[in-house]
Amino acid sequence: PLSFSISAAIATREHKEEEEDDLRKTTFSPPFNFKKYMLAKAAAVNAALEAAVFMRDPVRIHESMRYSLLAGGKRVRPMLCIAACELVGGSESAAMPAACAVEMIHTMSLIHDDLPCMDNDDLRRGKPTNHKVYGEDVAVLAGDALLAFAFEHIVAATKGVPPEKIIRVVGELAKCVGSEGLVAGQVVDISSEGSSEVGLDLLEYIHIHKTGVLLEGAVVMGAVIGGAGDEDVERLRKFARCIGLLFQVVDDILDVTKSSEELGKTAGKDLVADKTTYPKLLGLEKSREMAERLNTEAKEQLFGFDPIKSAPLIALANYIAYREN
Repeated sequence: PLSFSISAAIATREHKEEEEDDLRKTTFSPPFNFKKYMLAKAAAVNAALEAAVFMRDPVRIHESMRYSLLAGGKRVRPMLCIAACELVGGSESAAMPAACAVEMIHTMSLIHDDLPCMDNDDLRRGKPTNHKVYGEDVAVLAGDALLAFAFEHIVAATKGVPPEKIIRVVGELAKCVGSEGLVAGQVVDISSEGSSEVGLDLLEYIHIHKTGVLLEGAVVMGAVIGGAGDEDVERLRKFARCIGLLFQVVDDILDVTKSSEELGKTAGKDLVADKTTYPKLLGLEKSREMAERLNTEAKEQLFGFDPIKSAPLIALANYIAYREN
């Protein structure tokens, strides 16, 4: 009968409209905008750093600290700290002092790295290095001051986080920087320069300690502040280890494939210093394959977390893998 065919047609049309509506929801739910996220987080971190290290007496040392700390930079480490905290249900404001502390220590390592007694570099983030502007003596002291202030800032500025978690965070950061962390990587790197004995294991040791530990520390600190359980903290630690190594493999690739202008620092200096790098040991193609593998393994650690909250960490892993400088 006609009435049946009309109601059937209406039902079919309604069903089709529902299907189209579902499709529209899945297709047009806005994808994660990483550029917008990165700019917003970098702006928040920059404002927090600016407020934390303000101009006071002695003027010269604070000027030197601020010169390197506020020289731009991508703020990857603070972003990782905040993203890990938010992933497990914490807030940006709770993580911000620790995020700033990581950036202070990272800046210290760059100031010291560039010194004539270390890597002897004249250019950092497209500007003259700290010792070129303030002299070696002040540059060393600016690095020391940033290192000390990083811990003071976590303890004094972190709000709404239980004291035992703050103690754990301070311990994590101290270990990252010390003789079993950043310093270990730097010492082994210096002592193996020009040596033909450096194999993959030693190279990995250098990079896990020199670059990876601070990325790892940033993620773990964020997770602890956000209230993650031990199992989740360890999964996120593994994620950070993968992206820490990934960061360095990509750095090595960029050093031999990009110009100084593109990098904002001296290109090709690893070759000049006769440093062992991944491209030197594996060749470019195998280095790129290794980067892909590390990126995949990192993202596997995030399975099981809320996909919306893990989007920033996935995007950060991709950013590290595919960056151009």
